[in-house]
Amino acid sequence: MLLSMIVAHDFNRGIGKDNKMPWHLPADFKYLKEVTTGHALIMGRSTFESIGKPLPKRRNIVITSQTDWSFEGTEVVQSLDEAIERCKDEEEAFIFGGSSVYEQAIDRVEKIYVTEIEASFDVDRYFPDYKNGEWKLTWEKSGTVDEKNKYPHTFKQYEREK
Repeated sequence: MLLSMIVAHDFNRGIGKDNKMPWHLPADFKYLKEVTTGHALIMGRSTFESIGKPLPKRRNIVITSQTDWSFEGTEVVQSLDEAIERCKDEEEAFIFGGSSVYEQAIDRVEKIYVTEIEASFDVDRYFPDYKNGEWKLTWEKSGTVDEKNKYPHTFKQYEREK
């Protein structure tokens, strides 16, 4: 199984504030759908609750310490290790946030799919530093700015240096 991460972040690796994304970028949602459909998404409970429902055509695995928490259409686990173990037969599984799950998983993933938004936002959550020589940029495509996608953005894929 290929263990990957998928994230949208600003220039400073900011990913959210008050459990919300501080930007609206439909092109990023489309990219997320294209990349993750048919695969497992591993996320923390707060990230799931910010979305409000399972993402369709994907396994939605939610990590929480709340033993009585459940939501129809999700698989609930107590730890990142348990989530990864549940995905062992998947072709690819995606770490989908939030910040604490990204921090726990950054040393375990082999690939990172990034939407880099070329702006800075008021945030209180950050993606871990990955531009440290451990990762090689393997693919890049500029997004289109238009009425719906107001911020310049670039889709990038990084693979861990062997």
